[in-house]
Amino acid sequence: MKKRTLGRSNLEVSALGLGCMGMSFGYGPAADKREMISLLRSAVDRGVTFFDTAEVYGPFTNEELLGEALSPFRGQVVIATKFGFKLDPNGGPKWVGLDSRPQHIKQVAEASLKRLRVDAIDLFYQHRVDPDVPIEEVAGAVKDLIREGKVKHFGLSEAGAQTIRRAHAVQPVTALQSEYSLWWRAPERELLPILEELGIGLVPFSPLGKGFLTGKIDGSTTFDSSDFRNVVPRFTPEARKANQALVDLLGTIAHRKKATPAQIALAWLLSQKPWVVPIPGTRKLERLEENIGAAAVDLTADDQREIERAAFKITVQGDRYPEHLERMTGL
Repeated sequence: MKKRTLGRSNLEVSALGLGCMGMSFGYGPAADKREMISLLRSAVDRGVTFFDTAEVYGPFTNEELLGEALSPFRGQVVIATKFGFKLDPNGGPKWVGLDSRPQHIKQVAEASLKRLRVDAIDLFYQHRVDPDVPIEEVAGAVKDLIREGKVKHFGLSEAGAQTIRRAHAVQPVTALQSEYSLWWRAPERELLPILEELGIGLVPFSPLGKGFLTGKIDGSTTFDSSDFRNVVPRFTPEARKANQALVDLLGTIAHRKKATPAQIALAWLLSQKPWVVPIPGTRKLERLEENIGAAAVDLTADDQREIERAAFKITVQGDRYPEHLERMTGL
């Protein structure tokens, strides 16, 4: 697979990464561990070198999964993980707030190093901006960890433009992780310009709209009771029916390009900037191979204009998160 460099850093990764959250958390019951280890190693065999996790996924079990699966490839792959949530002190599966105090960041780093079985965390994101801790203190704590050799690169997730600028002034930010896809284009307003200015890469999560842009979900689809899409306004049956027009658009382009709607959605993201690295998630080998195939889909300037013109006429229905979660983003 082709490689990309995140911004002006020296962090080179595969053009498409693999979001690993859904293997352990969020999309129904956790998948079988042995199957996921096999899938992760298959991803490496197919050229994927960029893997995304977080302590809160599980919690902890997703990091442990990656630690076991990827330990034979130490030095060949890049693992990104995250800090910033306050977990249930009673060991429950829920987070109970935000916590980016410097001492907490350093505790999380030590624990993540052990679970990931690495000597240094390749990319350490603040998972969500903590309004109670100045971003300068957060960046300073990660700067200390970098100086100590425990972290290689600093990242932010769902942060706004001014937060990014303030953090970058203390410790250069290598990558911003943020939701970005054909059905969530808010980053284009303020984030893409500041990332280009400062030389920061963009790692879009949910690049396939939490599965919707694959064309495999319609108004009649039901989700497991533990699947968080049950509470996402954009996934009500009414919203799914209204948003089908976007999937139909992708299907039209895909048919002409001998590709799939998912591949067109990912190829569109890859065509936006050379420092954009999407991280679609999956539990299935055939979907992994389909997603990887997007890197070989060439969208011409005419294709991109057609997508833009058609997408401009479509108004996506439904908020992307319930209100209490949307408030936690810096956008």
